[in-house]
Amino acid sequence: MSMLKDPSSKYRPFTQIQIPDRTWPDKIIDKAPIWLSTDLRDGNQSLIEPMDAEKKMRFFKCLLAVGLKEIEVGFPSASQTDFDFVRELIEGGHIPDDVTIQVLTQARDDLITFESLKGAKKAIVHYYNACAPSFRKIVFNQDKAGVKAIAVAAGKTIKRLADAAPETQWGFEYSPEVFSSTEIDFAVEVCNAVIEVFQPTQANKLILNLPATIECATPNNYADQIEWFGRHIDKRNSVLLSVHTHNDRGTGVAASELAVMAGADRVEGCLFGNGERTGNVCLVTLALNLYTQGVDPELDFSDIDTVRKVVEDCNQIPVHPRHPYVGDLVHTAFSGSHQDAIRKGFAQQKTDAVWEVPYLPIDPADIGRDYEAVIRVNSQSGKGGITFLLEQEYGINLPRRMQIEFSQVVQKETDRLGLEMSAAQIYQLLEREYLQATAPYALKGHRLQEENGTSAVDVEVISAGETQHWRGIGKGPLEALVAGLPVAVEIMDYSEHAIGAGTNAKAAAYIELRVNGGRALHGVGIDENLTTASFRALFSALNRAIGQADEQAA
Repeated sequence: MSMLKDPSSKYRPFTQIQIPDRTWPDKIIDKAPIWLSTDLRDGNQSLIEPMDAEKKMRFFKCLLAVGLKEIEVGFPSASQTDFDFVRELIEGGHIPDDVTIQVLTQARDDLITFESLKGAKKAIVHYYNACAPSFRKIVFNQDKAGVKAIAVAAGKTIKRLADAAPETQWGFEYSPEVFSSTEIDFAVEVCNAVIEVFQPTQANKLILNLPATIECATPNNYADQIEWFGRHIDKRNSVLLSVHTHNDRGTGVAASELAVMAGADRVEGCLFGNGERTGNVCLVTLALNLYTQGVDPELDFSDIDTVRKVVEDCNQIPVHPRHPYVGDLVHTAFSGSHQDAIRKGFAQQKTDAVWEVPYLPIDPADIGRDYEAVIRVNSQSGKGGITFLLEQEYGINLPRRMQIEFSQVVQKETDRLGLEMSAAQIYQLLEREYLQATAPYALKGHRLQEENGTSAVDVEVISAGETQHWRGIGKGPLEALVAGLPVAVEIMDYSEHAIGAGTNAKAAAYIELRVNGGRALHGVGIDENLTTASFRALFSALNRAIGQADEQAA
């Protein structure tokens, strides 16, 4: 525990970058950046139990399926497991021709090796050294000149080794580690010295990766750093500016997006944000955010749950249920007002039209989610959510007043259980409350004759174990049935619709009626025959009305 009354006195505010004519706030992201996954290196190094060879291969195959074209596969000089994995990828022919693997090494001659990359068709060698003042002073006891000399010497070693292996198409990446805390002019100075070593061209660009190793300021400051760097670096057209943001302040996604607006060409990160401390930026979130702006991310997350399962199994870290896009609850509305807005949005959404459904920035179907996950019903829910689930899962389209009536039935049950209810449980409740309302009168069968616009019906009814026949005449089957009832009934509303199509289609009928001048109640009937469905609906409402009247009398 801090002994200071005000711990804020221990900290220094971040020094602002002075760019009075900054341009990034007026930019938009209109195309996907180059993506690099560092799950198998940075992500793997941050795990309590690093992945074994089988998990790394499974993860690599997942990254290929998603569409990643650049994948950092390990730190071969730091781990025999990483070295062996890189060899297996190359010797086993697991790397597609359009995919480039990347390996990381420190800027030390005793650690720089190309042995793991022998036989690779294409590879990027990524090296780094820390440049920030606190690292120069505390960790390495180096001045600026010493830090720059390390970057230059390591670059020369890497270039020499690459020149000795011309059978591989080499790419190079340099990271002034802890860039976000480094004096911006010094970061440019070091990177310009590295550019002098590699002599990049527009056809063979050098990657300069500018990591927010420690997220130390608001995202706009990082964007300023990227724009300032891009304005002052040599041979800007011959370098790719890459960003690698961490999430210490919880704004890694925003920092990456603003950095792309500020001129970054490439983004490094991990699926679902795994990484050291609070994690690397989440590539999934960044990619799917592009969809909401009408931009193709050029990555395939159409089966997001399968991707999540692979990542969870390999990382042994669960994805949070509120994680953007992929979490179990991120498309879910429990609130009644939210559910009603979503249901109405779906009802008006037309195929191939611009997506415009309240509370859902992306169509869950585009990432392989079914609509049952969108609305879930608990004690906070209303008629909209219940109606939506019945429509989507069972083709049941309740009339509006019946929605209100049935929502009270569901509310009572969720209050009793103290739990949410699935679509199946809601349908079971509908069956119990309406479709199985067969007492005191159960419809056994009927005979109908129609002639000259007049219907005559003979209905066979079971009541108290005895068979009765109710007969009536009217202008239609329902009117004829009402005429034959032993009680006074007034039909307040009637509607019907088909469930399904073709030979397997059924009819659903809904009736709202008042018995003996009492309270209006609803009934539901489902059958292959429309007339039978309407009769079942009437008996459902009749029995419910009589049952409730008996309860009140008791």
